[in-house]
Order: sequence, then structure tokens, then C-alpha cells
Amino acid sequence: MQSKVAAYITCYQDQESANRCIQAIESQSFKVRAIYILDNSKKPLLLNNNSKLLLIHHYPNNIGIAEGLVKALEWAIAQEYDFLWTFDQDSLPAKNCLENLFEIYNKLSLEYGDKIGIIAPTAIDQKTGEVIQGTVFVGDQFIGCKHNNNVDFYECDSPITSGSLISITAAKTVDPPRAELFIDGIDLDYGLRLRQQGFHNLIVTTATMYHNFGNPIKVKLCQRDMTIHQYSSLRNYYINRNHTYLETRYAQGLCRVTSCGRRIKYLLRRIVTILLFEPEEKTLKVWACLLGTFHGFQGKLGKTWC
Repeated sequence: MQSKVAAYITCYQDQESANRCIQAIESQSFKVRAIYILDNSKKPLLLNNNSKLLLIHHYPNNIGIAEGLVKALEWAIAQEYDFLWTFDQDSLPAKNCLENLFEIYNKLSLEYGDKIGIIAPTAIDQKTGEVIQGTVFVGDQFIGCKHNNNVDFYECDSPITSGSLISITAAKTVDPPRAELFIDGIDLDYGLRLRQQGFHNLIVTTATMYHNFGNPIKVKLCQRDMTIHQYSSLRNYYINRNHTYLETRYAQGLCRVTSCGRRIKYLLRRIVTILLFEPEEKTLKVWACLLGTFHGFQGKLGKTWC
């Protein structure tokens, strides 16, 4: 019996990207039964609903990615779906992506039973061609999980949100994503909590998805070629706040102290990067990083940067 799958997309102010994502989902060789859209744009986007699969919910006050995911999971549970396939609007899954995810899921379900929490594709940055890594939490920080193309799949604590196929059976057993994170770090927290409850989170190498990951630029620093990502002030604030909050709370014992040190080191490195390479709003972006880190240590969450 084929699994009952719905897709979910968070949309914000980018009609073209949203419609491309919708088309990519509709074109899958394994068909979804509905696409739950959360549109955080000030004015409703004009979205193509040729297949009549779209269920559009407009929130002009922008409730964020985290609360949108909470609402979509609640809906999927109420509608008795088996899986929710979650997306950012700027992602494009390959045509056989979902089919390949289920091919691995069906093989592993014999071994893991109902203990698969998330099964996700290999996410590739459209601008750099590099694999966007899932993460594992080690001691006092989240670190990238090295991609291994020589296997069909590998485990991590937290795949990125976009492309994640979330088991509704698993979603029923853990608290939903933290709405107060708003944006950034939602995947880190939710994936790790699933792992702590004994679920397996997997990245499938045969399933691919293209994703826009920040705004990467090539720079030279101390005679080294580097790729850095440019972010808006809003993103700088939430990245610093949420990662500081999550890492210092998940760390245990002495690792809490070293985690605080790592977050301050990251803050200083980010400030230097902004001052050297950002073309505009340097002062505002530095302030966003400082305030975000301070609020992260404080535990002040919610939609606090507008």
C-alpha cells in the first residue's frame, strides 16, 4: 500500500521561486496528495494551482518558518498522512527524488521498523555545487556531517529542513518544532530531539535536491581562498541568536562553558567577515550579530527582530 504523502512549502515574497518549487513537487514520479502552502508575504503570492493540490494559508504578519512547520505537521496529523515532505521555496527536488527516498525507506523499514524519523535527500547548493551538510551535535556544538557518496545513505542528527520527509508516526511522539525560534536552527533542534527519542535521521545519496543556501562569495583572506555567505541583518540576528541558544542549552557539564566560548569566537569571526567583505549595512549587521548572541545567551526567543 502506497504511503500517503503531503508536501509543505514556506513562502515569502518570492513568487517565481515558489512556483518553481511547486512545479518540481508536482512533477515527482511518486505523487503527493496535497501541497500545504504557508505564505508569509505581505500580499498573497499568485501561485500556480493547475493540479488543484494547493492548500494556501496566508499570514501577512509573517509567522516564520518554525510556526509554519508546526501548523503543517498538526494538519498532516489531523488528516492522517503518513509523511510530510517539507520545503523552503527556493528548493528544487530532482524528478525522482521522492521515489528514491521511499526506495531507501522501504528497504530500511524492515530493519528499523517505525524508528525512522526523517529521511532526506542530498541537498546541493545551486550557486556553488557543494553539498549542504546535515549536522551532528558533538560536545558543545553542531558540526557538519561529512557527505559520503560511496554509500546509499548515512545517518546524521539533523538534515536541513528543506527536502526532509518527516514520518508522522515519529512526529506524534516528540514535541513539535519550537515556534519561538522563528527562522534558522529549527532543523537542528527538531532533528536532534527526534534522535534523542531513538529515531534515525537519514540522508540518501541517490536522491538529490538543489537549494539556494545564502549568498556565497569567493574571497581571499591571509593568502587563502575562502567561500563566505552574506546574510541580511535579520538573518544575522537569528543565526547568532538561535545557534547560541541551542548549542549552549544542549551542551552538558563543562561543555556548556566551552560552548559559550565557541559562540563568542564565532561572533568575533562573523564581525570581522562583515567589516571586510559586506558591501553595505555593516554597522546594522554587526549590531544584529551582537544583539542576537546576547539574546541567545539570555534565552530571549520569539520574533524579536523586525
